[in-house]
This record gives sequence, structure tokens and C-alpha cells, in this order.
Amino acid sequence: MTGYPPPGGLRDGGPRDRGGILSSIYCDLTRFGRTYADIRRPNWACFYLQGDRQIKVMKNYILEYYQQIKNGEVEVGRWIRLVYELIVRDLDEGKYKYSPKKANEAIRWIETHCYHVEGRKATKPLKLETWQKAQIAAVFGLVDPDGLRHYREIFEVIGRKNGKTLKAAGIGRFIWVTGGFGTRVYNVAPKLDQADLVYNAIWTMTQLDPEWIEKERKRNERDAHKRRINDDDPTQEKHRMTDLFIPATSSTIKKIAFAAKRSDGFNPSLVICDEIAAWPAAPGIAQYEVMASAFGARDDPILWSITTAGDVDEGIYDELMKRSTRFLLGESTESRLLPFIYQIDDVDKWDDINELRKANPNLGVSIKVDYLLEEIEKARGSHSKKVEFLKKYCNIKQNATQAWLDSEVVQKASGDRFTLEDFRDCYAVVGVDLSQTTDLSAVTVLIERDRKIYTFAHFWLPAEKIKEASVRDSLPYDAYIKRGILSPSGTNFIDYKDIYRYITNLVEKYQIYPLKVGYDRYSATYLIQDLKAYGFQCDDVYQGTNLSGVISETEGRLKDGGIRIGDNDLLKVHFLNSALKHDSERNRNKLVKVSQNAGTHIDGVAAFLDAMTMRAKYNDEIGGQLINGG
Repeated sequence: MTGYPPPGGLRDGGPRDRGGILSSIYCDLTRFGRTYADIRRPNWACFYLQGDRQIKVMKNYILEYYQQIKNGEVEVGRWIRLVYELIVRDLDEGKYKYSPKKANEAIRWIETHCYHVEGRKATKPLKLETWQKAQIAAVFGLVDPDGLRHYREIFEVIGRKNGKTLKAAGIGRFIWVTGGFGTRVYNVAPKLDQADLVYNAIWTMTQLDPEWIEKERKRNERDAHKRRINDDDPTQEKHRMTDLFIPATSSTIKKIAFAAKRSDGFNPSLVICDEIAAWPAAPGIAQYEVMASAFGARDDPILWSITTAGDVDEGIYDELMKRSTRFLLGESTESRLLPFIYQIDDVDKWDDINELRKANPNLGVSIKVDYLLEEIEKARGSHSKKVEFLKKYCNIKQNATQAWLDSEVVQKASGDRFTLEDFRDCYAVVGVDLSQTTDLSAVTVLIERDRKIYTFAHFWLPAEKIKEASVRDSLPYDAYIKRGILSPSGTNFIDYKDIYRYITNLVEKYQIYPLKVGYDRYSATYLIQDLKAYGFQCDDVYQGTNLSGVISETEGRLKDGGIRIGDNDLLKVHFLNSALKHDSERNRNKLVKVSQNAGTHIDGVAAFLDAMTMRAKYNDEIGGQLINGG
């Protein structure tokens, strides 16, 4: 079949389409550069044939929303743009398929059987917005070759009053009712009153559903003697003391608080983790891991976390944020995590209504513009209210942690080969990060030429720790030794004389002259004393938010191609392991690890920033020499 429309026109179950859904889909697809023939590709699966001529097209809300993003019809932030670019790219590459039947079944069911439970729309059917339909389509419609859901772990960060609880309740009810025999849905929160929010919304929706109302009417029918006429309908949902229950399928919904005595034995079909940004750090991570580890017996379970930003540091919110941003930046191999992070991009524009749309996709629907403008005025007059506003309507945590650099940016700075021999008779700055005597230490040498900063990084590990570290860090340290970017030092402890000799060798062997040596203030005192005795000018660097300017300069130079890190794969790994902890109150950043795992290292980047700090701090004194005649 060729051409558009086909002979006889498009049909959607009978009536000819007159510029409606079918035409809009064709328009959507052609804007993506896809022809009518293209949509027959199985990865997109936007239609199927009925007989010879009739064609039924199911709307693809992922594409519709993605098109709105690309056309500028909706204002979204960096992370939402990235996640939909990733989905569309992975569909094109065949990493999974799109099932419009599964996606639209979930959307239609929720809009048919779920209701607003409070406010001016109470008792009215829930009508999903395009961004919500796109989310649901991505979760339920992206499937593997066996037809099972590809994404199992959903992380949704969104502003207050954007309908997250209502949507979660709709999803919970859909899986509970349609999930088959033995479906188990859990609403999890630190306290039962928080877990009650989604739980009670599900039960209220159930009581508003005409199908349930009809079953209840029949159940209550009485004869003239006030005896029941009908038996209980086993498909009717019931509210028991401890759960919501469907007898016909033995399916339940339960609410779980951290204080629950039972911490294992779950077999969930769906877990809804409510307001995880408020979960206490250690107990929250433990509870999350308990629920995630219980998925083994299910074919395609879902762990769906919903939240606005919060206050808790190093909790499950921070962990998921770091994992999610690494995934979206292409820095991890995660395959089951799907983050929807609605967050403003520019903190300085926190009071700009257009910037706020990025964190509030339901602005103008469930959250009124006038209301948000009133909240902005309150926040302008109070520091504490501004901090609260940033959290709840911008999704900016006061001390938020996110992955730092796109993998493409790091890759762009990598690859070219250069050696110290190429830079004889040049001036340089040096950065030293010694870490612990039993772990990785790093030195970086930065040399500018032709307006580019060339980076040399060398690392040391105790000789007896190399095999252990290779297993712990999942890195080929033996290969790095052969390539000359890592050296064994000492037996069980690093011998700092090796680091001293590396730095002095710059002068003695290569005639490279470090004008300043920056070191973290926890470095071994005698190493610094020896360097000073040799004649180097050393200065300590505090690795805190004071380096925010240096971090910004580094990022800008990397993106512009002004920093080269060569073929040093270990330094590249350290850049990809780096995250920024953002202090929204002062709008400053601090370098941290993207994960607290023992195998995650950023020593090379810490040493790099030490050296960059020397360039910035002493620019008036040595800046002219550092350009090396460039």
C-alpha cells in the first residue's frame, strides 16, 4: 500500500476520519521525517489492518508529547527533554517495541474508571493531560520481545499540586483490577497517614465507579422480607480491615509504613513509593531496597516513586536522582530505570512563570497561574518561604546532587594522544589529591598551549591492593599500569616519595616548570614540606562550594573543546563519576561522587580542580606565563 491517504480514506472502526486523530498522527509522523510507509515499522506499531482497506490507528502519545517538546509547544526542562529523546532514539534503534494496544488500554481504563476525589472536580472522571498520557504510554507501552514492560523502576519528580497522587491512584487501581490473579499493590511511606493518601484515593475512586455502584446496588437488593436477593459478586472490590480486596482474583492493595514489623516476604506487582524526598535516609534506602528486591517472582513489576524535592540528605531521593541523571547523561548502563524529572533549569529564574512550567506541567490545569504568582510574592519577601518554594514548585533541593557532565562532553575531550615530551620548556600548574594512604592518589598537570589546556593525570595504588581494588572498582588497574597512567606504590601503603619524584621529574626530565602546586589540605604534611623545600610554590585548596566558579569554568571549557584529557581512560572514568551538590540558597556547587559506593572514585577530578584553582587564584601573577606564548 502506498500513498496517503489510501484508497477509500482512513477509517477508525468505521467512520471516515475528517482531519481528526488519524490525520493528526500522520501529521505528527511526517514532522519527524517519517513517511506513511515508515509507520509500519514494528518498533512504532501505530496501526494495524482490518480486512483489505480498513485501518485502525492508535494514537502514540509519546510521539505527540515529544513533538510538542521539539516544536516548543510545551516548556520542559533538560531532564524531560533528555528522557523523551532517549525513548525515541531507543525505539528507532529497536531496543524495545511500542505496543499502542497496551499503552492505550491503560490510558482508556484510567479515564473510564478513575475519578477526582476532592476539590472542585470531585466525582468527575479523571481526564489525563498529554504529558500524563505520554508517561503512562512509556511505562505500559514500551515492551520487550515477549510483550513484557521494559521499564520497571519509575522515578517521578514533579511540583506540588500537579496531580501526582491522583495519577498514582489511577495507576494503582488499574493494575489492581486488571493485573490478574494474585496481584499485589503496595503504597509505601514512612508513616501510615502518608501511605493513606494514595490508598484512600484508590478506594474513593472505586466507590465512584458506576460499575462498582451497580454491583453494590445488586448486593443490597432485598425482597419483601428484607432478605438479600443476590449473592456477593466476587469481582466487586471490597474494603477490609487491613487491605482492599477483590475476591475473584485474590488481589489486594495494602499500605505499608516503615514501622511495619514485616520487612520482607513481599511479592509486589506494583509498589508506589510516596514522597520519597521526605524518607529518612538509612531507613528509607533500606525500605526501598526491600521492595525492589521482592520483584523476582513477577514478570513485569513496577516500582513507581513519586515526589517533590525535599530536605533529607543522602537518602533514597538523592540516590535515585544521581542514578537518574547519570542514566540520562549516558553515563550508566541502566536499562530498567525511567526517570521523569520535572525541574527548572535556571535557579536564577525561580520566579519566572515560564521557567516554572518546567517543574509544573499541569500549570493552568490543576495548579492555577494566579495561585503560583501569589506564592512567588510570598517567597520574595521571606528567605524561608523562598527555600520552601524552590523545593515544592521548582523541585530544587537546597543541597541537591546530580551527575555533572554529559558523557558526550567527556568523550569530546578524550581520545587524542599527547605526551609530556611534546611540552618541553612549558609552564604548568599541578594539582595533588592524596586520598588515603591505602587507596587511590592522583596528580594532574595542566599545560596551556594555543588556548587549549592539555591534561596529564597519573595515579598510584599500593601494590598489594591492586587486585582487590580491581574487583571492588570493576576497573582494569593492571592494564592502566601497562599503559603508564597508574603506578604501584609501596606495599600496603602509598609511598609519597613516588609522588614527589613524579612532580620533580617534570622539571628534571622534561623541563616542564610548575608555577603553582595546589593540594587538598588533608595531604601528607611531609610531602608538601618536601615539595616546598625543592622550590615549588604550594597552596592548599578546600574542596567545597568555594570552587563553584572553578567548576563552572571547567564545565564551560570542556563543552567548548578547550580542555583535552587525552587517552587517559581512568581520568575519563573519574569525570563520569563526578556529581555536583547544589546549594540553592547560595546558588553554588560542590564536587561529590555520583555514588557513595566504595568503588566510585573522583580523585583525578579533585586533583584537576586543585590545579584549575591555582590558575584562577594566581592568574594576575602567572597567567601570562601559563599561556606558553599562545
